[in-house]
Amino acid sequence: MGEINLSQVYRGYIACLNAQDWSKLGGFVRDDVKYNGQRIGLSGYREMLERDFREIPDLRFEIQLLVCEPPRIASRLQFDCTPIDTFLGLPVEGKRVAFAENVFYELLGNKIHEVWSVIDKAAVERQLMTS
Repeated sequence: MGEINLSQVYRGYIACLNAQDWSKLGGFVRDDVKYNGQRIGLSGYREMLERDFREIPDLRFEIQLLVCEPPRIASRLQFDCTPIDTFLGLPVEGKRVAFAENVFYELLGNKIHEVWSVIDKAAVERQLMTS
């Protein structure tokens, strides 16, 4: 694991997401990937991401913080986007919102095996209250 540059792997993964290049997703994510403790597999992971991009057409993943300590990656992703309907159960309905996601990954080899994600829903709620 020491020879793998996790930062480079992760940045490639984020570029893949932003390009919506789903044919390359399997180069970054294992077939048996788990998301927040649930095994969803590569196909379920891809479906989740495709749904996110359908519901948020201007979605873009921006790395704010990145810490790599093999075999794990910790990242704070920043978003500034416009969900078209509800988001996190909130009636966003086309309003622009900014929020962060704190996400941890565990890799096996150079592929993501587990993902733990927490989105700052309170930030979205605050913005909806003031708009």
